[in-house]
Amino acid sequence: MEDDSPLKSDQVAKDYTGKLDVRYFFIPGTDRSYRRNYGMQEAKGDYFILFDSDCVIPAGYLQAVSLALNETPVDCFGGPDNADESFSDMQKAVNYSMTSFFTTGGIRGGSKQMEKFNPRSFNMGISRKAFELTGGFRSMIGEDIDFSLRVRDAGLETKLFREAFVYHKRRVNISKFYRQTNTFGKARIVLTKAHPGSLKIVHLLPLGFCLGPFFAIIVCHFMEPSLVAMYSFLYTVVISGFVVRKR
Repeated sequence: MEDDSPLKSDQVAKDYTGKLDVRYFFIPGTDRSYRRNYGMQEAKGDYFILFDSDCVIPAGYLQAVSLALNETPVDCFGGPDNADESFSDMQKAVNYSMTSFFTTGGIRGGSKQMEKFNPRSFNMGISRKAFELTGGFRSMIGEDIDFSLRVRDAGLETKLFREAFVYHKRRVNISKFYRQTNTFGKARIVLTKAHPGSLKIVHLLPLGFCLGPFFAIIVCHFMEPSLVAMYSFLYTVVISGFVVRKR
């Protein structure tokens, strides 16, 4: 599926003619939810896998998914995003800020203790059953998490497949990263309204991590050194340890 991208992939698809069963669709002027739903309607098979355009897929990804599904059949799954050694320092820093336990609590697949995992569409697998039962993605901010929550509301299971990771090669600078995180914050508000009770303390960790240094400056200016040390200790404990296990 492709929209108004200036770099079309039709020739790339043609290069695989006779090697793979590949079909190319170009639908201009539509949002990504529509394109994803259209692609899944036209696709064959019992499972669909979605990636973001800036993801690099490791050679063993499909094998990892196959092994995990054979062991634990589920209707919606996802994996973590990692940074490859070849990434720029900025890309590695952004990946850390998006995936680290210290900044987001590992809710994108970075935590080993995930009782309930909401797959995200940068690395997401969907069964045909889940797609047909939910009607696919809705046109909204945070549509992938909304889809994961509706899958669970329909009585189906979501699962984290830790070995099915991708390298998320984000095309970012500070300005783009700010716009991205700003959108994520707005999405959380929309999701909370659409799914009351879905907001957890862990979702506030990014805010706490960002505000911590500003509070530290205030503390250092007005308080005694011993209190500064105590604040630093408590801040570290809160960021690194105060994470709700049920997400």
